[in-house]
Amino acid sequence: MREFIVEADGGSRGNPGPAGYGAVVTDAATGETLARASEYLGTTTNNVAEYRGLLAGLRAARELDPAARVHVRMDSKLVVEQMSGRWKIKHPGLRPLATEAARVFPPDRVTYEWIPRDQNKQADRLANEAMDTGTSPDAGPSEAGADAVTGEGAGARADAGAEAEARAAAAADAAPPAPTPAGADVRAARVVASPGWAPADLGAPATFVLLRHGETPLTPQKRFSGSGGTDPSLSAVGREQAERVAAALARRGTIQAVVSSPLARTRETAGIVAARLGLGVTVEEGLRETDFGAWEGLTFAEVRERHPDDLNAWLASPEAEPTGGGESFAATAVRIAATRDKLVAAHAGRTVLLVTHVTPIKTFVRLALGAPPESLFRMELSAASLSAVAYYADGNASVRLLNDTSHLR
Repeated sequence: MREFIVEADGGSRGNPGPAGYGAVVTDAATGETLARASEYLGTTTNNVAEYRGLLAGLRAARELDPAARVHVRMDSKLVVEQMSGRWKIKHPGLRPLATEAARVFPPDRVTYEWIPRDQNKQADRLANEAMDTGTSPDAGPSEAGADAVTGEGAGARADAGAEAEARAAAAADAAPPAPTPAGADVRAARVVASPGWAPADLGAPATFVLLRHGETPLTPQKRFSGSGGTDPSLSAVGREQAERVAAALARRGTIQAVVSSPLARTRETAGIVAARLGLGVTVEEGLRETDFGAWEGLTFAEVRERHPDDLNAWLASPEAEPTGGGESFAATAVRIAATRDKLVAAHAGRTVLLVTHVTPIKTFVRLALGAPPESLFRMELSAASLSAVAYYADGNASVRLLNDTSHLR
């Protein structure tokens, strides 16, 4: 029985945004490239493009030999875990694509493996070429197989509809039903630190200086304060903290833009800092804090007393929502990843101050490190603290600072 290796990739510039996929089929025994396929998809999400690349590769392999065994290698942890049956597929735009992929070959003849991005260069190049040109480059050596992929791939788009897929933005598909070392995908597999002592010389990165807002009256009481509560303003202590941050950042002289969460405490902090720096403030909805539902305004002890089962579930799984329909950590991660991609694209090579909250900042750091969801509970993040993450042109990230409060002393 012949064995093929399918390497597939997909991407979206904006998530959702202009998207494309690439796929390569090789002979497992000889390493010979047998088929290539790629397609520009228009506007859709990263996850949809990844699934479309998988479909293209499987179909090309089937055209070559429908009786073959197939080993799929992809740098999308989401697709690999979902197709392997270890993660749930909750997003309605991805279910039909996954179902269709599972039907190309009998499940017992297909295996899946996650690989780092640098081991998926051929498929990645094809996907980027498709996005660059807005067209599908010519198929590779196996003309019949590649032609079949192009024809079937175009038909597959009708299953979910590119416009609906773009609106959905793959929310809630980025995390498994329980914390795992792999963590949520949300493109985190492409945002791990470069091997070696330093990143490759890829020019100036987009550097996000992450500022948690100053204290509010709820902060010293350690009460849940998310985006669904009373939206408190800064206390007198919080305003003084913001002034101290502003003075420290003015001395450094590196901030080129200021972006804030829409909540009052972040906008007030950002305003104080921006005024000192002579900059304006842009409000970004994606930087808001997690919605803690019915827990808003309560202490941890009060939540433990009133909602013990919900709290235990929340501590155990990133998919669990706070009581009353709050936002899960998995949903927050998807939102922050999309916001990160948007801001990196808008501020390439610049140093930008993002004024936001505990959960978003911890999530930026977690995704940059490729750390599991439970790492959110293992980071300390003080009011008015500074953290920093740099994002390079090849998609790699480097955490440069965490919870610096030296300016407050």
